[in-house]
Amino acid sequence: MSSLTDLLCAAVVLYILAMFGRLILSWFPIAPDSPVAAVSRVLFGITEPVLAPVRKLLPPVRLGMGSLDLSPLIVLFILSYIVRGAILGCN
Repeated sequence: MSSLTDLLCAAVVLYILAMFGRLILSWFPIAPDSPVAAVSRVLFGITEPVLAPVRKLLPPVRLGMGSLDLSPLIVLFILSYIVRGAILGCN
C-alpha cells in the first residue's frame, strides 16, 4: 500500500471516530459552558458538512412525538465500505 493510501485510510478512520463521538455526545445534555461543549462543537463542525446533504436526501423518520435521523448510519456504512471495501482496502 502506498503512503497516500495509508494517509487516506487514517483520515477516514479518524472521521469515523469523530462521527461516533458526535453520536455518543448527542445522547446527553451538554451545558453550553462545559468543556465537553467545545468538543461537541468541533465534532459538529467536522461532521455536519457530510451529514447535511445526506439528511436532505433522506429526511429524519417520524416516530410518534420524535424523529430518527438515519443520516449518520448511512454515512457510516459508506465510510466503512470505503475503508474495508474495494475503494481503499485498508487493513
